[in-house]
Amino acid sequence: MDPSEPPPTSHPDLAEAVPRLARASVLVVGDAMLDRYVHGRVERISPEAPVPVLGIEREIAQPGGAANVVRNLTALGAAVAFVSVVGDDQTGSELTGLIGGQPGVEPWLLVQGGRTTTRKTRFLAHGRHLLRADREQTDAIEPRLALRLLRIAGDAMAATSATVLSDYGKGVLAGETASKLVACARGMGRQVLVDPSSADCGRFAGADLILPTARELAAATGLPSETDDEIARAAQTLAARHRFGAVMVLRSEIGISLIGPQLARHWRLPEDERQDLFGVTDAVLATLAAARASGIGLAEAGALAALAAESVARHPGTAVARPDDLLARLALAPLEPHPS
Repeated sequence: MDPSEPPPTSHPDLAEAVPRLARASVLVVGDAMLDRYVHGRVERISPEAPVPVLGIEREIAQPGGAANVVRNLTALGAAVAFVSVVGDDQTGSELTGLIGGQPGVEPWLLVQGGRTTTRKTRFLAHGRHLLRADREQTDAIEPRLALRLLRIAGDAMAATSATVLSDYGKGVLAGETASKLVACARGMGRQVLVDPSSADCGRFAGADLILPTARELAAATGLPSETDDEIARAAQTLAARHRFGAVMVLRSEIGISLIGPQLARHWRLPEDERQDLFGVTDAVLATLAAARASGIGLAEAGALAALAAESVARHPGTAVARPDDLLARLALAPLEPHPS
């Protein structure tokens, strides 16, 4: 077989959809942060206190938060406009350089003087998390800056096919900013996909698709959200309450569920491949956005997102799912959803 050809798959429709992801143009608005990884080895306990001593071997810095959604979109080949806010500190400068260095990204990183740019430092020993240390500021961005962000985002919406709101609770989408962005996108006929990162889903009322975790879904609706049937009922309640077009639920190591009009699908993560769930939400959101921006149907977009979740969960750290990864996953397993 020609190595340039995709591997054979029992899902030809999905395989044909994968190259279409690179045609997408997506606007991402949300909280940017810097993810720093400190890798090393632990071979002794400190004589000063009963804590491990990490012998540092290497350090890696990557865009995190909403910027990791951008990173996943560019890995799929999509064109991305990114609107966010950083502080006038060293972390903000480093993050701006990392984001601006990615191909296919048009960054609009507004600077707020005196603001602390969010930085998460993870210490890993032998590939396993030992400790995480955060430096952040979570209050809402300045009102004048929020107005400028809305103007820039509105212009970027006109040039893109879908809008992603990635809320990590760090202030960029605080107050009325989220609802105004949803209204603007809907007025332009653009798809809106949201990661709320909290149970406060009402701020995004009217979005086409929202991605709560099972815990956030339960908190938002007051309904049990463990079994497939419970997830479906709670998601339908959430959608009706806030006029969401569909709800995709991130169910930790279990997998993901997609609930929409006349649609209920549940995909399981293989038990032997749940190595690291960090970054799965960003990969799922990016894949969904690229698929919907490319005109791919909701059910097929959900299946592609499930492939992305499987691919990213297999790798430690903040991995991304590329088109070849999705095709490889299709070739490995039948990927049959479990309908309710």
